[in-house]
Amino acid sequence: MEIPFLSTKNAININPKIPNMKYKIVFFIRNFFLIFMLGLCFYLTQPLPSNSVVYIPKGSVGQIITHLKQNHYELSAVDKYILFLLGHPQSGWINIGTKPLNRAEFLHKLTISKAALQTLTLIPGETSVVFLEFAAQKLGLNKEKLLAEFKKQAPYEEGVFYPETYKIPKGITEDLLIQILLSYAHNQHKKTAEKIFGEYNPKKWHQYIITASVIQKEAASEEEMPVVASVIYNRLKMGMKLQMDGTLNYGIYSHTKITPQRIREDNSPYNTYKFEGLPKEAVCNVSLAAIRAAIFPQKTNYLYFMRDKKTKKHIFTTNLNDHNKVIKAQR
Repeated sequence: MEIPFLSTKNAININPKIPNMKYKIVFFIRNFFLIFMLGLCFYLTQPLPSNSVVYIPKGSVGQIITHLKQNHYELSAVDKYILFLLGHPQSGWINIGTKPLNRAEFLHKLTISKAALQTLTLIPGETSVVFLEFAAQKLGLNKEKLLAEFKKQAPYEEGVFYPETYKIPKGITEDLLIQILLSYAHNQHKKTAEKIFGEYNPKKWHQYIITASVIQKEAASEEEMPVVASVIYNRLKMGMKLQMDGTLNYGIYSHTKITPQRIREDNSPYNTYKFEGLPKEAVCNVSLAAIRAAIFPQKTNYLYFMRDKKTKKHIFTTNLNDHNKVIKAQR
């Protein structure tokens, strides 16, 4: 008996469910893609709170996303791939602006909006209030708000900033400026303390800053600082009042000439003519040279010093009689 040949056409028709399965697969992929795109659009249009300026370190997109997450930006792995499509973020300060942005706008800003920078210099020996008043004027910030943020964020009333020339982005906010300055100072002090002591004890370190602030106000040069430090420690050891004009150049009086009347009328803890020991708080912001002098004072027997009008340096003496002779000669 002859078996009839089955053609290809006849074979396909044997299982009519195959076209339906292909259709279902295409339908599923199309709907999945549509849902994915709708979800992505919804994700990108959600608001993303941000500072007016953002700092972006050098590195890969993944490292940048990690940095932003560490700084409290709610980003995810999805944003990493979006940034790959938009372009690599610029390093340095990015001007985000004050207008609220959604996630897509924020990520796009990271790739195109480099912030203009301004220099801001803090000199050693300057008080925080005078420095912040200057910063507010130069950067166009609200002075009262800036000082309020300082009181809110600073661990101590004085001596918490690091003298340096900073590059500050235009458009920075008061709270972010204080945060940046305090963070930079903390890192510098921590690094130096660990190098000297092998550890960083913030309270112990601040006590050295208090001593260093008196040295900073009194010394005529960095070379004199260890000698001035020795006078401070010698007088403290003997129970003598420091009686140093520089301690009265605190706060708003940073550049005020100290007069006998001022010494009589000032009843603050900074008046070392009236009160024994060091001031309870730092007088100013200090250099690392002043801190090192406070930690490593020169060994001397000096108890007094007087500025020489000609050389602008100090003449150091070990007793009151010699000190009075120097005063007489200078006058």
